[in-house]
Amino acid sequence: MRKIGGSGYHHGNLRRALLDAALEAITEQGPAGWSLRELARRANVSHAAPAHHFGDKTGVFTALAAEGYELFADALERESHDFQRVGVAYVRFALERPAYFTVMFRPDLYRVGDPSVAVARDRARAVLVNGARTLTPGAVADRAAILAAWSCAHGFAHLWSSGALPESMGGDPEETARAVFRVLSGASNADGPPA
Repeated sequence: MRKIGGSGYHHGNLRRALLDAALEAITEQGPAGWSLRELARRANVSHAAPAHHFGDKTGVFTALAAEGYELFADALERESHDFQRVGVAYVRFALERPAYFTVMFRPDLYRVGDPSVAVARDRARAVLVNGARTLTPGAVADRAAILAAWSCAHGFAHLWSSGALPESMGGDPEETARAVFRVLSGASNADGPPA
């Protein structure tokens, strides 16, 4: 273990502790409501530790975006057989990991061209494209089908997580998402959410 600054506190994995502190701060205060000093305080380390590991706040966001996209791609790949399943995995990720989701879809916060972000983001996009192929006849999904599928999944996840959906649309988010994605795929919606 490494001793950090003069605080006398020891961390086995300081980088992880700082990222966890950032996730906590984003959950509580949003992406703008904290500073590197706040992360240091939350992790109980020297105020210089976050800058040493990440450089600046953008560096923290970049690390979170890369990590978030990796986790996101993993979640989507487990359900990559059709868009209904991919869409539900998308929504589940947004609801279970809201701080990552917030950062990942705010490219103004992080270094979009960072290689670790780009690789993970491209993995997730590939699963979305493959899932969108199940929505259209033939082997190739056109750009409109891909955008429709992505917009539907992202829009639903955002509407649900922000509380913007009327209570009459409530219920179980995954069950409701399945019904929405069945409509997108042209399947019957006989057991969908109430109007």
